[in-house]
Amino acid sequence: MAVEHSTGTSAPASGDQTRIHNIGYRSYDGPRLGRAYARRSLYSQSLRGSYGLGRSVKSKVLPMLLFVVMCVPAAIMVAVAVATKANALPLDYTRYAIVMQAVISLYVASQAPQSVSRDLRFKTVPLYFSRPIETADYVRAKYAALASALFVLTAAPLLVLYVGALLAKLDFADQTKGFAQGLVSVTLLSLLFAGIGLVIASFTPRRGFGIAAVIAVLTITYGAVSTLQAIADAQGSGDAVPWIGLFSPITLVDGVQSAFLGATSASPSGVDPSTVEGVVYVLVALGLIAASYALLMRRYKKVGL
Repeated sequence: MAVEHSTGTSAPASGDQTRIHNIGYRSYDGPRLGRAYARRSLYSQSLRGSYGLGRSVKSKVLPMLLFVVMCVPAAIMVAVAVATKANALPLDYTRYAIVMQAVISLYVASQAPQSVSRDLRFKTVPLYFSRPIETADYVRAKYAALASALFVLTAAPLLVLYVGALLAKLDFADQTKGFAQGLVSVTLLSLLFAGIGLVIASFTPRRGFGIAAVIAVLTITYGAVSTLQAIADAQGSGDAVPWIGLFSPITLVDGVQSAFLGATSASPSGVDPSTVEGVVYVLVALGLIAASYALLMRRYKKVGL
């Protein structure tokens, strides 16, 4: 129902010109797609946003540039291997992400705050939770989207290496095994880095603060652990080197793949962790992923109030 007041000059001076119209308001009786559709939509939108798709040109520059930077060294290695008819690739699949960890850290630092800090800053999170999205849906969609974006970033250069190795006519079985091991490694890295990045970013609505905090955590821990490992190795305490590696995300991934995926350790001692140490590495990595998810759930239960 609607009430209309006529104010035209042609109306008579006397009489009330108020009229009531029935314009047919009625409730929505169409299909309701529910939580699953909303969760998929949020995941898709967040994943696209991680590479600036559907956003301004400015938003695309950094993620696309980092993607190119990740892939160019792999393309160069492939070109060298094909041109020189080498018997092996210059770098193992499992080593590539470790060597390029600075680029990966920068990507996480730039995209984790973009994924969640904007929602906090503009206070849109309670709107998500009004319905049908719930806290678990929001956290799972955001976590899965950033982990998927990281997997694309880290797996793409491995695919370039694999295709190039086959073009160079390297052994198919060896290259397939190495490629599969590399994919397992970057899957773990993607889940771990995405969780840590989102937890840090979720505590500040300021994107700049989130970027600085993520960079600080990922780079300072790696620098400190690498330094302590070098000191321990120089002082003849090689047994302590693997245990020190538990305190940095990138050395944690390196320890897992060195113990179980046939990779060579990047630690100063160059000694691969034992089976027992490798099991500890796996448990700590999985524990950090689970803890990140739990912290995000706890954080967004409060935000949604």
